[in-house]
Amino acid sequence: MSCEAGWFMLEDKLLILRFNRGQKDALHRLYDKYKDDLVTLAAALLLDGSVAEDVVHDVFLAFIGSTGRFRLTGSLKGYLLTCVANRARNHNKAARRRVARALEDVPEAGSEAMGPDRAAIFGEQFDLLSAALEQLPYEQREVLLLRSQGQMRFAAIARAQGVSVNTVQGRYRYAIKKLQSLLDSEADQ
Repeated sequence: MSCEAGWFMLEDKLLILRFNRGQKDALHRLYDKYKDDLVTLAAALLLDGSVAEDVVHDVFLAFIGSTGRFRLTGSLKGYLLTCVANRARNHNKAARRRVARALEDVPEAGSEAMGPDRAAIFGEQFDLLSAALEQLPYEQREVLLLRSQGQMRFAAIARAQGVSVNTVQGRYRYAIKKLQSLLDSEADQ
């Protein structure tokens, strides 16, 4: 572990101690420290920036509910990223159920399927990458983002997803290969 990583973990433990004692400034510091990383992950998983912010706020509301009894056993950033990934997964499942119910009510003849408007997640320069990420299966996208954006270890991702480390490593490898293929084919055009 690098000296800098050790400092961040020590700072987190001190902030958690203060948070558990009800000191609001500690919560504000934790929120400011991790908000950008959490929103980035949520936006990439959900493909919608405003929903991503809602998910992050929900995670922090649940976190606030643990005041006085929260115990940090590992990386706080890893814990929060896992919470965001789980909430994003639950949101996507609920959205699929809503879409399925809505499609049951749509008459088949004469209906036009319209895709949702998707704003660029990170601005125009990331449109190509966003499009490629969207084409990845959710599990691969989640592993790729938890590893690259969240800097989580494969073992931690495996625990969060409830699968083996080999499965996580395979998902990561397939995600990288598919992204390379998609981006290479786009560059050739």
